[in-house]
Order: sequence, then C-alpha cells, then structure tokens
Amino acid sequence: MRTTPKSLRLTIAILGRTNVGKSSLLNYIAGQDVAIVAPVPGTTTDVVEKPMELLPLGPALFLDTAGVDDNSALGAKRMARTDKAFARADVALLLLEPNQLGPIEEQLLAYARARKLPVIVVVGKCDLQAPAAAWLERIRQTTLQVLTVSTINAAGRGVEREAFQAALIQALTAVCPDDWLEPPPLVGDLVKPGGVAVLVVPIDLQAPKGRLILPQVQTIRDALDNDAAVLVVKERELAHLLRRLDGPPDIVICDSQVVQKVVADTPESVRCTTFSILFARRKGDLQRLAEGAAAVERLRSGDKVLIAEACTHHDLEDDIGRVKIPRWLRQYTGAALTVETTAGCDFPPDLSKYRLVVQCGGCMVNRREVLGRIAAAQAAGVAITNYGLCIAQTQGVLQRVLAPFPAALDAYRRAAGSPAGRTAD
Repeated sequence: MRTTPKSLRLTIAILGRTNVGKSSLLNYIAGQDVAIVAPVPGTTTDVVEKPMELLPLGPALFLDTAGVDDNSALGAKRMARTDKAFARADVALLLLEPNQLGPIEEQLLAYARARKLPVIVVVGKCDLQAPAAAWLERIRQTTLQVLTVSTINAAGRGVEREAFQAALIQALTAVCPDDWLEPPPLVGDLVKPGGVAVLVVPIDLQAPKGRLILPQVQTIRDALDNDAAVLVVKERELAHLLRRLDGPPDIVICDSQVVQKVVADTPESVRCTTFSILFARRKGDLQRLAEGAAAVERLRSGDKVLIAEACTHHDLEDDIGRVKIPRWLRQYTGAALTVETTAGCDFPPDLSKYRLVVQCGGCMVNRREVLGRIAAAQAAGVAITNYGLCIAQTQGVLQRVLAPFPAALDAYRRAAGSPAGRTAD
C-alpha cells in the first residue's frame, strides 16, 4: 500500500475556512498526528499529503489544504497551493462548522460544480454545537452526501472514529468518479486473451538503475490481468525477436524515443504504438491530444511552446522534455521557437501566450489533473498534445502509431487535413 504511486490513488482534498478543523479531521481519519493542529489561524501552509488504504475503495491520498479565507501575509501563496490541490482532487471534503454556510462555502461549491468535482460536506465540531435541522436540510439540498463528526469524541456528541470512517467510505463510494472506479483501458483491449504484446524498452541514461519506469510496469501488469503474454526487448533486438516468433504479436509498444526505428522494424500488418499514447488514452483525452498534435504543422518562428512535466527530476543529458522534444520541434518545423518548461504541479494559470502545450504522459499524476490541463488549454484556445504524439509527429510516424485507435486517428486527420485513406505518414 505504501508504495502505490500517487497517480493510482483516489485523491481527496479537504477544503474549508481557516481554523475550521481540516487538520484535525485528517488526523482523525488517519488515526495519527499527520498534520499540525493549533488554534492559531493559518497553521497549515503547504499542502499536507497522507496516503491511506480505504477498503474496499483501495489506496487513497488525502490533501490537507490551507484555509480558503486566509488573509495573512502569506495567504495568496497558500491559496495558490490550495488551488493546485483542488485541480488534483477526485473528490472534495468541504468541512463546515455547525450552522455555518456563507459566501465562501457557496463559492467553493460553485467552483466544484463547474469542475464537475464531487463534494462531500462534513460538519465538524459537533461537540460544541449541534447543527440545526433546518440548516442540515439546506446543506442536503446542496449536496447529497453530508456527514457529521466530532474529532475529539465528546460524550454524547458526534460519532466514533470507526463509524465515521465507515460512513466516509460509503459516501466516497457513492460519489467516486466512474473513470476512477473503471478507468479507460491501457492495453487489455488491444491484446486478446492468450495473445502477445511486445514491449520495446530502451536502456539508456534515462532508464532508472535496476528497474523499469512506471508506464512500462503498468502496461505489463495490465496485459497480465487480461491473460496475455508480454515479451520485453530492447530496440536493437526487436527485428530479430519478431523473426523468431511463430506468428505475429497482437501489438508492439515502444518508448517514444525509439518510435521511428521500431516502426521501421515492425511489419505493416502488426499494430504498433507507444507507451505515451497508451497513457494519453488512460489519463487524458486521446482524441483531443491527437488533434493537438496537428498543430505542430502550424508552428512558426516566434511561437511559444510549453513543455509540461507532471513530475520533478534532475535534468539529464539529452533530457526528453527539456532537450530532445524542443530540438525535434525546431528541426521538424524549421522555426525559431521559444520553449518553456514547467514541472510538477506548476502548470501556468494563463496559457494564452502559448501556441502549443506538450504534456508529458502523466504517469505520476491522476486522470483528473491531466483532463483539467486539457480543459484549461481548450478554454484558452491553445492546442495541447502529449510527448508521445508530439514525438511521433516530428518523426513522421504519427498516423502509424495512432492506427490502433481509429477515433483518435480520424480526429488527427480532420485537424491536419490528411486524406482519410492513409494509415501511415
């Protein structure tokens, strides 16, 4: 449970006013002193993260945020962190004091509705004051899931911790997004039971020592879960391996950095794609990202491109996002492009200055965050694609690696104005 990546956890943000008891609620749910609790307003500064296992839902990640009415000297910076937590969340817990529902809470609820973010209202401090029946009814008209709690277990008030946890899990199950409970497929629908997927995994400076990267591991697991076999090979041995097989594999999946060679070595009759494109479908909206790839053709000198990494790592020699993709874009377009890079949660709130956003595969973040970035780009009228689609476009093989996904291929062709009958660039 402790090693489950954040991207595979149900992300739950705890929101509310300053000093309403958000940190106390997190500690109560966890049964540990996870977050600092004090009567001083603004005690929580950076977002506090707590991974937990919530059976039968599975792994979850709680985010304890700063108060949304923080007017202190650091309030603006704290609010920026809270807003980023909001963007990551699959579900929000809005914590209220009894009989308190003002403009701040109404604004949060409206913001959540606009983002289609499920909200569970938790009424805390019930040991100090009982919520009025009429007030509770008003809350229930706003959201279907309302829980009450006293985190200090005062006699005769609130509920015991175990009972509250059970009620919380029941509420989370009721509002949990369908695409978290049953996310889009990764590779299971591309490989029949008893079939074979060939994974092409280069071992270079960017390969982690002694292990595979998360997209490769998740693809292997998904194929096994769907009763398929997996063969893992480096790019130099792919052609030799394919000649040794008794029959063609169901699909060849490669790292985007070797896509040109892998496409050349894979027979036209065998489907071929990249890990990054698989994750574009699992974590985002493959059709929208395919449309965005067509915008590479329209880049001109002076245009700005944003490379959006979702994780943080040290720059490496020939780094994929900071060196290779900018170089390939400039070589392909022949344009003098300005390329900027962001990492982790630092996705710019204003995208209007960019001509194109190139999002990483998103293996370290959840689906909601990637979809939020796609929506932000669309709202700004800015094209957005991802690493794998962008690289395949600059290498001249995008239509080939999109062929396993007909709807996305059609979306790309419409955006690019390509003839409908072509299946490869």
